[in-house]
Amino acid sequence: MKILVVGSGGREHAIVQKLSESAHAPAILAAPGNPGIGALARCVPVALDDVEALVSLAVEESVDWVFVGPEIPLALGLVDRLTEAGVPAIGPTQAASRLESSKAFAKDVMVRHSIPTAAHQTFVELDPLLAHLAECPVPVVVKASGLAAGKGAVVCMTREEAMAAARQMLGEDRIFGSAGDEVVVEEFMQGEEASVFVLCDGVRYVLLPSAQDHKRLRDGDQGPNTGGMGAYSPASCVTPAILASVCQNIVEPVLKAMEQEGCPYRGILFVGLMLTKTGPKVVEFNCRLGDPETQCILPILEADLVDLCQAALAGRLGDIHVPAPRRAAAVVVLAAEGYPGAVRKGRIIEGVEAAARLENVQVLHAGTVLDESDRLMTSGGRVLSVVGSGDTLALAVESAYLGVSEIAFEGLQHRTDIAARGLAGVRTGP
Repeated sequence: MKILVVGSGGREHAIVQKLSESAHAPAILAAPGNPGIGALARCVPVALDDVEALVSLAVEESVDWVFVGPEIPLALGLVDRLTEAGVPAIGPTQAASRLESSKAFAKDVMVRHSIPTAAHQTFVELDPLLAHLAECPVPVVVKASGLAAGKGAVVCMTREEAMAAARQMLGEDRIFGSAGDEVVVEEFMQGEEASVFVLCDGVRYVLLPSAQDHKRLRDGDQGPNTGGMGAYSPASCVTPAILASVCQNIVEPVLKAMEQEGCPYRGILFVGLMLTKTGPKVVEFNCRLGDPETQCILPILEADLVDLCQAALAGRLGDIHVPAPRRAAAVVVLAAEGYPGAVRKGRIIEGVEAAARLENVQVLHAGTVLDESDRLMTSGGRVLSVVGSGDTLALAVESAYLGVSEIAFEGLQHRTDIAARGLAGVRTGP
């Protein structure tokens, strides 16, 4: 069996790691991959947004199927083109991936099909947007509708902040480019945030472990928003009762809705939740596994990922049972100096091998590259993910930070409070 994994980050390293542990012992290709992935798979330097080259690679290599990691190739229609070429793929079609690539589309679907989410309005011109913000209650959330690398949602605590965010998105700055051509303004929801992940075959689905992400750069949820500085799984706030509610009121209705919309949903559905006093509500949908959540949910997934993917491709998920995780995992992201803004690259990374030798520790690569002397160097904002696992969340966190302590590079920044809410036993509802 030969599998192609599309992507180059910590998420894809975690996917390749889990696939490589399968009883099927697949041969794995990665495009473009990274130095860490290269220890497990053959990396091919094909860009994520080069759809035709990715399709050609899959056909020429006679891969059995493709696992698409990031959102950009999904939004560009990679799964559609692979299907046309006769290559099965884990991931939604371009039309179905609008659940992530267009927040305006996702909101419209949720409203039409009575899926619980925040009240909202969508704008394409600045003046009406500013007029709305001048009257609406604050706090308020201002979101670029399109793909913005996880940084397009701005929680505005004051009217001035909301006005500034609006001008940056729809004014002259256009900080998110065409992703900000539509701007969604949402009511501010209060509660605990968490994420639920499901693998779907168009009709049926299986649940993967839940997670809670840490978006802010610094401890105590302070500092600028990032793509994610760490996560833990399972999320203590996602109780069995809440999970049942999410399945009944969100997952199953959205699968039926997408079928009615003419674009059945196949692949990974990431449900970003706000656990409010009146029940779980959708913050956003993503059409792939999250980063860094993947790095902590896959190590504790009680199933063979190859078996799950093949069942999804064959429309057989109704025959599959995935047990609840028996262990916990936590991931700490090591970021470069300057992240989430302009980052300093080319810093030598030390200690990765020592960290990886520790029991219950994985080191997953993201923004790394090998120089001409085969030294590991920083090459991006989020450089490494250090994952700890254990029988309890406390043991998982301890292992993760032991791994972190072994690694060094100039300008390294990371949070020291990953999973603090989980360790405190934060729960919402029964």
